[in-house]
Amino acid sequence: MMVNTEPRTVAAAVVGMAREGRFVEIAELFTPQLRALVSAETLQAAWAGEISKVGTVAAVGEPVSERAEAGLVRVSVPLTCEHGEVTVIMSVDDAGMMHGLRLSLPTVTSWEPPSYSAPERFTEHEVTVGSGPLAVSGTHTLPRGRGPQPGVVLLSGGGPFDRDETSGVNKPLKDLAWGLASRGVAVARFDKLAFAHSRMAMKPGSTVADEYVPHAVAAVRLLQQQPTVDPERVFVLGHSMGGRAAPRVAAAEASVAGLVILAGDTQPMHRAAVRVVRYLASMTPDSIPQAAVEAFTQQAALIDSPDLSPATPAADLPFGWPASYWLDLRGDDPVATAAALDKPMLILQGGRDYQVTVDDDLTSWQAGLAQRPDVVIRIYDADNHLFFPGSGPSTPAEYEPPQHVDPAVVADIAEWLVPGQGKIAGLPSSHER
Repeated sequence: MMVNTEPRTVAAAVVGMAREGRFVEIAELFTPQLRALVSAETLQAAWAGEISKVGTVAAVGEPVSERAEAGLVRVSVPLTCEHGEVTVIMSVDDAGMMHGLRLSLPTVTSWEPPSYSAPERFTEHEVTVGSGPLAVSGTHTLPRGRGPQPGVVLLSGGGPFDRDETSGVNKPLKDLAWGLASRGVAVARFDKLAFAHSRMAMKPGSTVADEYVPHAVAAVRLLQQQPTVDPERVFVLGHSMGGRAAPRVAAAEASVAGLVILAGDTQPMHRAAVRVVRYLASMTPDSIPQAAVEAFTQQAALIDSPDLSPATPAADLPFGWPASYWLDLRGDDPVATAAALDKPMLILQGGRDYQVTVDDDLTSWQAGLAQRPDVVIRIYDADNHLFFPGSGPSTPAEYEPPQHVDPAVVADIAEWLVPGQGKIAGLPSSHER
């Protein structure tokens, strides 16, 4: 363990270790959760793959730090390489432990509004969601006008996402918020517990319900209190794991008017994770050693074991998540929960999504809700997991360039929430991409 835990010092030392090939020592600075997900071998392969794009490191710049989510400091270390530049970005806590590490090639550094948004048609203001020590920050995006307006609360996917579900330079939930508000829908979004209070998230005893339901219910009630919002028409929209959790939110808060589920997973998550890891290993065999795939598969197998109990160490389980979280997921049936709700639903799926797929996940929604006339299910053949349009097999690399949620998705959600709002003068319709 390093003696000096100052984040910039840690970051500079990590870069030095990487240049010298000391990846085992770097992995020792990972938090248990990150160590369970990224081995020293995986880190070495990823480093080699990225550095090969820009050549040998010639010079290392001064680390620059900024406060990120609670308790963490984000440190950026610029590297000048033979054929270009790259930035090493780390999230470090006060104890000098790393919660995240990635290499970023030069790209657009700021989010640009999508063409289907019209900022002059809405206002935004900050809100606090929940109360007490676990309250989180959020944003209300409210259409101009007296109302009454329908509202929707956005839930991001699994992981420590902020309110925009920021992924590199892209912000899919902000795309949705601005696109829907431009079409007359009031939108609430908020930082996840794992983002705002990272030290409180995924502690022993934590569950999926703890991660999503309390703040989602609080966000619904807060949006219902806005003067321009119709409290009887506030919906919940969840993406990925947020889509899986959305039926639980509606079951906990009877006033939810309906659900919009984007790429909501239904396959047991530990099995889906193994499928995804194997897919990525097949796409980029040099980046994920087979030994890492097998080790992850063995961890996932523990989830199905009758021996899994709250006492099972988190370090033995996928992603370093506590056993309580996996026990909750193991008993979760989002389709059954949704089927028991007397609420309309719009379920959307990207045809090129390799994380949540048509065959492994959407078929369960279709089978469980097929007889419901108030359920609409649509597939967007060109879209990936973030509903970014593209072509060919989807890979993580395609998420890196600046892009926006498919305008057809935004327009179709708006039309479902408010008939007649799918096409607004000056904005793309569901048939314009």
